Amino acid sequence: MMIHTEGIKKAFGTVEVLKGIDLDVAKGELVSIVGASGAGKTTLLQILGTLSRPDAGEIIIDGVRTDKMSEKKLSEFRNRKIGFVFQFHHLLPEFNALENVMIPAFIAGRDKKECEAEGRRLLDILGMSHRIAHKPTELSGGEQQRVAIARALINNSAVVLADEPSGNLDSQNKAELHKLLFDLRDSLGQTMVIVTHDEELADMADRKIIMRDGLIIE
Repeated sequence: MMIHTEGIKKAFGTVEVLKGIDLDVAKGELVSIVGASGAGKTTLLQILGTLSRPDAGEIIIDGVRTDKMSEKKLSEFRNRKIGFVFQFHHLLPEFNALENVMIPAFIAGRDKKECEAEGRRLLDILGMSHRIAHKPTELSGGEQQRVAIARALINNSAVVLADEPSGNLDSQNKAELHKLLFDLRDSLGQTMVIVTHDEELADMADRKIIMRDGLIIE
């Protein structure tokens, strides 16, 4: 299993957001997570991404238990093993597409020439080779999301976690992004967990997980 969780609980004050989540995701599997607002989807994604710690439970990602790691080790693990794609792309406006993609690789201490070559390769795969010198304000929403996906993949991430990745796109860009995610799964064997309200995307996944009131119900 690429991801294994057991008994994950999380509360904010007196509000119990996750009430005991058991979840397994196989390597190369694309899983969607759906449910009403407040079901706990984003909290679960943040915990899987080591951005938030559970109050109880066990998390193993790519064979490594993360819930007991120190903050320093957790930060290093997150940078090397987990890629993130958000609804709002979070690209840095002062950097061009290639530079934005390379940032996680620089943080990991990789060689600049190696980072640049890998960044160019990924942008080419994503159909963005002609836009590498453009800054985010010069790119469409769909193009910005492609740059964000390349950034998520630059360190050969074991897992890509996406939170409403097509939520800010028009219908054409949305359809293109959905196809792209599955093409990446097929060509790179990428493991992905996607939180979405988009039923079309959710139904395309290898497996759809439904959450309600802090629990997986299906």
